[in-house]
Amino acid sequence: MTLHYTQTVVIIRAPYVVDRYGNTTSERDWTSATRTTVRRVSVQPDQSSEASGDRPVVVTGLRLITRRGVDVDLAPGDRVVALGQLLDVDGEPGRYVVGGRHHHTEARLKEVDG
Repeated sequence: MTLHYTQTVVIIRAPYVVDRYGNTTSERDWTSATRTTVRRVSVQPDQSSEASGDRPVVVTGLRLITRRGVDVDLAPGDRVVALGQLLDVDGEPGRYVVGGRHHHTEARLKEVDG
């Protein structure tokens, strides 16, 4: 076992809210969210930024990387608990293919404070 993939994260996925007419909205119902524990991943620092103005904002970025040959069920709109932080999935996770086979998955995660 390599020392690089020693972290555990929890993926949180919430269903979309259905309005009174039966239409699916873009709002998530976080009270009905499911949690999936994923072990043996690597969570590393990624690009972070700060902005000032009417209100200061700090965006902290992390990158989740799976082991070779491992994919995770992760999609935009999901949340991830990693390193004691609640983070949003930032965009579509990258699923890397080498020689026609899945090699690994990477996802950018972000926390916005402010």
